[in-house]
Amino acid sequence: MHPTPRPFKDYQDEIYLDGLRGVVPEYPMTYAGWEARAHAAMPPSVVSYVAGGAGDERTQDANVTAFERWGLIPRMLVGAAERDLSVDLFGMTLPSPLFMAPIGVLGICTQDGHGDVATARAAARTGVPMIASTLSADPMEEVAAEFGGTPGFFQLYTPTDRALAESLVRRAEKSGFKGIVVTLDTWITGWRPRDLVTSNFPQLRGHCLANYTSDPVFRAQLPADPEHDMQSAVLKWVQVFGNPLTWDDLPWLRSLTSLPLIVKGLCHPEDVRRARDGGVDGIYCSNHGGRQANGGLPALDVLPAVVEAAEGLPVLFDSGVRSGADIVKAVALGATAVGVGRPYAYGLGMGGAAGVTHVLRSLLAEADLLMAVDGYPTLADLTREALQRVQ
Repeated sequence: MHPTPRPFKDYQDEIYLDGLRGVVPEYPMTYAGWEARAHAAMPPSVVSYVAGGAGDERTQDANVTAFERWGLIPRMLVGAAERDLSVDLFGMTLPSPLFMAPIGVLGICTQDGHGDVATARAAARTGVPMIASTLSADPMEEVAAEFGGTPGFFQLYTPTDRALAESLVRRAEKSGFKGIVVTLDTWITGWRPRDLVTSNFPQLRGHCLANYTSDPVFRAQLPADPEHDMQSAVLKWVQVFGNPLTWDDLPWLRSLTSLPLIVKGLCHPEDVRRARDGGVDGIYCSNHGGRQANGGLPALDVLPAVVEAAEGLPVLFDSGVRSGADIVKAVALGATAVGVGRPYAYGLGMGGAAGVTHVLRSLLAEADLLMAVDGYPTLADLTREALQRVQ
């Protein structure tokens, strides 16, 4: 049993009842508030890494504003007193379509440097799955140990060393992760002016490399223990990190695990069809939140075509999600599950696991209440016909 109340709108009731005792929320209630609070709490170098995007950040901004071009059409007298936000994903029933997208700098978003573990604890408290990044400040085993009854997924940045890739996947399987998410668009780092102006790249400074320095295959290639020679570990990481995968590598990726295999970064229908034919279990439509490439389409704009090409395969989605309304719109456009990124990273900066829990419960409460007010009692009712383009 997850401790989060059902229905999700109960979080609103808790806040109002607390107000009767003179207690107001510890954290802000909107994305703008979370961002401002976190920016004040986190070091400037971390702020720039989390907040920044590629180029002049127009694609990052477009991801957000794309949601404004869609409006939900209210339906009345449908008796939406009870809502069901649950989804079936890879044989699991999840309480909602919301999940936490992989972020490779979580560890240093918290004061204690253990943001990955804090995020996993928020997953346990809320029932919202976490996709844990390869670039973690805590080894994946320690992250997975905090999930409780909530499923977690492991995101793989595929190294050039196939033995290391296999080792990482085997560890994820043994740790209890329920799927492997392979990110395809980050074998090389995009042009990020905010980080460039401060010459700041966290991994080159030894941050968030715990999954590598704890891996036996990686360690066997180092001249010394990384605890005493982190510089050698960083240099080795630079050598193995970026693998420009091709379609010829897909059979090998598929052979690595019997867990569900999800490929992340697909935005073109033809790529979706080739991945589907190659035996993947899920499609992840994303442009990395605008962090990797500028000048592209908002991810939301390509989502319907991706869903159509997936032909029934689950489609995970992220990029630009900032509110419960965004979650609802993404589902209506065909997403099976909807990932949030920067909002929960800012939750970490605000208050660790408690801050993330607040952000997730706020997003879910808004989505639940929106479905109640507008007359959509189930996710199945959220079809393309529920939306209208805003001129």
